[in-house]
Amino acid sequence: MPNVKLYDMKAKEIGTLELSDALFNAEYNEAVIHQAVVARLANERQGTKSTLTRSEVRGGGAKPWRQKGTGRARQGSIRSPQWIKGGVVFAPKSRDFSKKMNSKAKAVALLSALSQKIRDDEVIFVDQIQVAQPKTKEMAAFLKAFNLEKTVLLVMDNNDESVLRASANIAKISTLPVDQINTYDVVKNAKIVISKQAVQQIEEVYGK
Repeated sequence: MPNVKLYDMKAKEIGTLELSDALFNAEYNEAVIHQAVVARLANERQGTKSTLTRSEVRGGGAKPWRQKGTGRARQGSIRSPQWIKGGVVFAPKSRDFSKKMNSKAKAVALLSALSQKIRDDEVIFVDQIQVAQPKTKEMAAFLKAFNLEKTVLLVMDNNDESVLRASANIAKISTLPVDQINTYDVVKNAKIVISKQAVQQIEEVYGK
């Protein structure tokens, strides 16, 4: 892959960065990307909802009235589903929604998604992701410099507290240390901003 432009935080071009062709020019694999996104969303589900069936609701042991002669519909229990405070038909129960995906498939999905973002010119490479002060205006100036109007993912080589605080009040910015980068966040955001050091760490991990 040819070199890509390298910028500073003020959108000034300061050089180029050579990317690994094997990692950042991977073939687009929609199926495995979809699998990774579905697995991520499924693993976020708590699955803790639970309601009571008619056999689990307390009470209702006695027949509310005799079977015949009252003029009312026959009833066997006040805990039947048609009664107020009765049990729920096909009541939802706690369950595990999690899905497993092997590490090689995860790597393929991530590199495929990143490579496609680069081909679509949706990745910005900066020398360092840093701000002079931990203030929102610093990050707002960064967005304005690069003309970023949609969702942005900042992939950092470390958890810079100043960057985290400066971006905390801007809804369209997400921050992520490079060791937590994943397919879902790459696909979800319109633009990816990644530091030079973060790129090197990705190459160290996935280039083996």
